[in-house]
Formats: sequence, C-alpha cells, structure tokens
Amino acid sequence: MSANSLDLLSSVGSSKSTRTLLRVIILCFIAAAAVASRLFSVIRFESIIHEFDPWFNFRATKYLVANGFYSFWDWFDDRTWHPLGRVTGGTLYPGLMVTSGVIYHALRALTIPVDIRNICVLLAPAFSGLTAYATYLLTNEMTTSSSAGLLAAAFMGITPGYISRSVAGSYDNEAIAIFLLVFTFFLWIKALKQGSMLWGALCALFYGYMVASWGGYAFITCLLPLHALVLVCMGRYSTRLYVAYTTWYALGTLASMQIPFVGFLPVKTSEHMPALGIFGFLQLLAFLDYVRSAIPSRQFQTFLWIAAGGTFGIGLLGLVLATSAGFIAPWGGRFYSLWDTGYAKIHIPIIASVSEHQPTAWPAFFFDLNMLIWLFPAGVYLCFQQLADEHVFIVVYALFGSYFAGVMVRLMLTLTPVVCVAAAIAASTLLDTYLKAESPKAEDHQADDTAAEGAPKKASKGLKSTNKPAVGIYTFLSKGLVTSAMTVYLLLFVMHCTWVTSNAYSSPSVVLASRMPDGSQHIIDDYREAYQWLRQNTVEDAKIMAWWDYGYQIGGMADRPTLVDNNTWNNTHIATVGKAMSSREEVSYPIMRQHEVDYVLVVFGGLLGYSGDDINKFLWMVRIAEGIWPDEVKERDFFTPRGEYRVDSEATETMKNSLMYKMSYYNYNALFPPGQAQDRVRGARLPEVGPTLNTLEEAFTSENWIIRIYKVKDLDNLGRDHASAAAFERGHKKKKATKKRGPRVLRLD
Repeated sequence: MSANSLDLLSSVGSSKSTRTLLRVIILCFIAAAAVASRLFSVIRFESIIHEFDPWFNFRATKYLVANGFYSFWDWFDDRTWHPLGRVTGGTLYPGLMVTSGVIYHALRALTIPVDIRNICVLLAPAFSGLTAYATYLLTNEMTTSSSAGLLAAAFMGITPGYISRSVAGSYDNEAIAIFLLVFTFFLWIKALKQGSMLWGALCALFYGYMVASWGGYAFITCLLPLHALVLVCMGRYSTRLYVAYTTWYALGTLASMQIPFVGFLPVKTSEHMPALGIFGFLQLLAFLDYVRSAIPSRQFQTFLWIAAGGTFGIGLLGLVLATSAGFIAPWGGRFYSLWDTGYAKIHIPIIASVSEHQPTAWPAFFFDLNMLIWLFPAGVYLCFQQLADEHVFIVVYALFGSYFAGVMVRLMLTLTPVVCVAAAIAASTLLDTYLKAESPKAEDHQADDTAAEGAPKKASKGLKSTNKPAVGIYTFLSKGLVTSAMTVYLLLFVMHCTWVTSNAYSSPSVVLASRMPDGSQHIIDDYREAYQWLRQNTVEDAKIMAWWDYGYQIGGMADRPTLVDNNTWNNTHIATVGKAMSSREEVSYPIMRQHEVDYVLVVFGGLLGYSGDDINKFLWMVRIAEGIWPDEVKERDFFTPRGEYRVDSEATETMKNSLMYKMSYYNYNALFPPGQAQDRVRGARLPEVGPTLNTLEEAFTSENWIIRIYKVKDLDNLGRDHASAAAFERGHKKKKATKKRGPRVLRLD
C-alpha cells in the first residue's frame, strides 16, 4: 500500500473520529439543556414534590428505602381508604420506587450523602437526558443523516409536551416511563432490522421494565402487534419479523407477568389479546411459509392464503366467544372512553372528572408542540417516500398516537416522541438540502431531469447544447433565505418552549404564586400550612375526610389516615364521600360517624379567586354519588329551574343545605361589610345571612381561606335545639345496634 493511500485512510479515520467526538459533545449539551430546562420549579420555588400522585410515590419510596424490598412488596397500608386499607404492594407499579431506591443505595455505597427526597425531585430531569439520547438512537434508525438524530434529541429535550410530566419534583411514573417507551421502540426497530434474538430479548427486557413502571405500557402492547400486522398485510412477512416479534412477545409477556399488579392480565384481558393474536398468527405464517418453500405450487400458495385468512377469522371469532363467555375480561372503561369520548361521562363519571382525561383542545397541540406540529406531517410524508419496515413503524405510530392524543389530554405524552422524530427528519432534510455549499452542475441537473423522464442517463450532444443554468434551490440567495428562516423558526421554538416550561409547567400545585402590584412574586402556601396544622394538632390516627383529589397529599404531608385518595380503586367508597358532601347534615353526620371521621377538609377559593376549589368540582361529587344512590342524590336538584349552577341567593335549597356549601361559606360573610360578601371565583354576591353548622365546628382556616378544616362533633356535643336531633339519635342508635350484632362491616354496594 502506497504512502498516499495510508495518508488518505488516516485522514478519513481522523474525520470520522472528529465527527463522533462532536456528536458526543452535542449530545451532552442537549442532555444538559434538557435537565436545566426542568429546574425552573426548584429555582422559582424550592425543592418540593409536585401535584398529587407524586406524593404517594414519594411516601412509598420512603417506605421502600426504610424497610427493604420484601417488606415493600408485602406492604398493607392501613392508613388509607379507612376502614378498608389497601394492599399497596400488589396494587402499584413498583418500577419508579425501585429505580429511586437503587440509585439511593448506589450513591450511599459510594459514600455520597444524599437524601431520598432530592433523588425523587431530580429523577425526572435526569431521565429526560436519557430520553433525549434514546430519541437520537431511534431517529438514527430512520435515516442516514446524523443531523436528524441530533435535532430529534434536542426537540425531545425541550418540547413542552414531554416537559409537562417531567419537571423537577414531578415524581410520577412518567418520569422514567417515557425513556423506557422510546428506548423499547428503538430496540424493537433494531430487532426487526437485524432479525436478532438478542435485540428482541433486550426489547423484551425493557418492555418488562416499562410494565413495572407505568400503566401506559398498553400503548406498546398494542402498537407493536399493529406494526407487525401492517407489515404482513403489505406482503412484508419475513423471518426477521418472526424472530423479533416472537422473542419480544414470549419473553416480554413472561417478564410482565412477574409484576403482581399485572399478574395474568396479559392472557386474560381484551387489551392484551391483539398481541397474543398476532403472536399466534405469525406462528401460522411461519409454518405455512415453511410448507410453501418445501412444496412450491401456485395452487398450494392460494390454499396457504385461504388457510391463513380462515384461521385468522376463526381466531377472531373464538376471541369474541371467549369474551362473551367470560373467560377473557372485556375492555375496561378507560379503554372504552378512548373510542367514545362521551362514554366515561355517562357510565364512569370518576374517570371523566379528571381534567387530563378530557379530549384535547386544538390549541393544546400548538401549545405543547409549537413549530413541530407543522414539521410533523412533512416528516411522516418523507417516511412514505422510503417506506422501509422502520418507516412503516413511524407512520403507524404517528396515526395511532395522533388519534389517542386527540381523545385524551394525558396521551399527548405518548405522541410527543414520534412528533420529535418525524419533525427532525423533515427539518434535517430541509437543512441538508439548503446548507450545501456546492451547487450541482447544470449538466448533472439536466441529466437528472432526462433520467426521470425515462431517457438514458448519459445525455446526448443535443441535450448538452440546450442545457439551462441550475436555478431555484441551488442559488445562494434561496439557500440563505431558507436557512435564515429556519434558524429564526428554531429560535422562536426554543423561546416558546422556555416560556411555557417556566410559566405553565413549573408551578407546584401545593405552592401557589401570584404577582403583587409592584410585580414581585407572592407565595401562597395555604396547602402546606393546613397539612402542617393537621400533623401537629391532631392525633396520629385522626381520620380525615376530603375529596379524593387530596388523599395522597394528606397522607404524604400530614401523615394522617384518609377515607379516599387518588388511587380511586373503590368507586362506591368515593361515592360515599360524595354523598356526605352533597347531602344535608342529617344525612351526612351518620355517614361520618359510621366511618369514624374526625376532621373534614375542603378547598375553597372564593376569597382569593382560586378556581380549582371544591365548589367547582362539586358537581362531579354529585354525579359520582348519584351513580350509586340515584334515588337519594340527584344532580338536577342542584340546578335552578333555568338550568343554572348558582351559589348566590338564587341557589337551590338542596345546594344551600348541602354540607359542601355550608363548609365553604361558613363565617365567610364576616370578612365583608353587611350584604357585600362576594365569591370572586364565580362572580356571585352571596346571601346576607350565611349558613350555620350544627354537626361540625371550625377547627382551622388557612391564611387565604383556601383550606378549611372542620372537626366532627361528638354526639353528646350536638345542640339539642337542632331541629333534626332525633334523626341523629336514630342514626346513632342504629350504629350501636349494628355493633352489638357483630363486627362492623362497610357496605360497598
């Protein structure tokens, strides 16, 4: 080999090493930007757990770290869902807690002093960097352009659609689940392209990790079979597909069944049947493919397709019959609500009452995705241009994810990865085209045109004599304009993401903020003030009744037993609380006594203008209670004859006499001049005479009146002049008679 050849190889190797080093440095900067953009909540407020569900996850993680894995696995929590309790170890996805526990013990083993709370607060930002890298790997499987992967990683790192569930303090299952989702898809594409059992096994391993971490694993369980079915329908069945899918399904299903909360669901519920059906269908196709290779014949090939189609139809019929017979559980309410957006409101109001389960408004797509929403269809179109197996996956994912993101706000999270990938493909194609310093020669331009029309590639002399100069995208002017415009769009995208992250997604729900007239920030800390009061001024086993939204926070911060919480596993128990809140005192008091309630907590925003209070949620309490007791609780009784929901003097008697109304407005008139009491949330002038309470006494009201806590009076302390004292006595005697007959059993039907 000559010296010139060696020099050429050396320069090529050096160039590749330089590009690799630059790529690593850029990825590190992207990961740093992803982490930094999620720290606004810590900078502006403090290091605190956000929202509602994260407080249970934090409490469970502390229990795991303190008591060990096996105690955590068998944990029965008697401080929730009083008096039922909860078999916590068997009713949660443990992946998040175990991940935090492993990190905690690993750092402690390295003699790094760290508090488990700090790990929980910073876990989501840390995994967002890994998610950006996983998106880079997935995108690289779709295109040969390295810039597409880097752009996808950058998009994923700062897009509000993902940041909304991964800011510092958002210690929820999605903190690690989106990384596992994207990385599982990357491993699936690798397994499919190479037909490798190793990559398929790795895909199954991370799928099992995903199942242990988030209930959204069903998205993977349905998407991969759909991709396999589309490839088969396109005539692209191959040994690679068979090996990849069979390995993933067999090992992944076994891994998922090790989670107690999942158990045998993969073989007993309708949600998992598509994956099982495609697994069986691929076995049949593999067998028929083997037979066809052994006995080649056109007639036999027709027979094979008829046999495959017939078997598929018989299997589908068998699934319907098995579901009708009860051997396979039918689709759950959450899945029905994905196909019929009005189903939950009618049949399962507790699902419809959650804001993130509502259909997504069109502006939300632009708010969470901004410029990417325009590049997304272009990227999907470019995948159509090539349409290899991996591009089919992106197309299927795009259609599947777009539909479900449209019917449920929360599922915007699952759409964001494919939007980032497709948008990056479109943006990189655009930039690669317009950033080339060299323009093609006129001869090449003309030759390409004639080749496209079917002429020979080598142009004749006649063609050369009529050559025209290359214009359009090949001019430096057009390149400069398009590149400048794209640069401006990307900068505006970064500005939008930063603004949305810092203002919309970095405010913890337990700490509110407002602006003073001089522009300074004023912190409203009523939630923690109230929970601290409960922790310091009530006995350890004091039972707290509140709407289920606040159950996890009460358990995590106040450390007091609650009747219901955000797990919402028992609709009847929640309806019982709803009935107590929406009924007269004569009805509510026996319910509270029966459940040994010591304190009742309500959220009221009328003074401050806080719209997320219980009066605004009250109709959902009524609807859920009406679903269990339609003869005792009626939603229409809370509306005026004109169909208005009011809290002023025109409010219905049912509304004014409800326990929720009385607790919210009790003593509220004393804050205003006579006759001037105003509810700032609903813009209503309240009656001159406020409500009175006979069964409860005010125990605590926070500084801004957002949290109000009432103590349930003992029966002996009830005023005997109360018009319904006899009703309380009857309720009390009935309870005592029940106790004499044997242990008290709570009816759930």
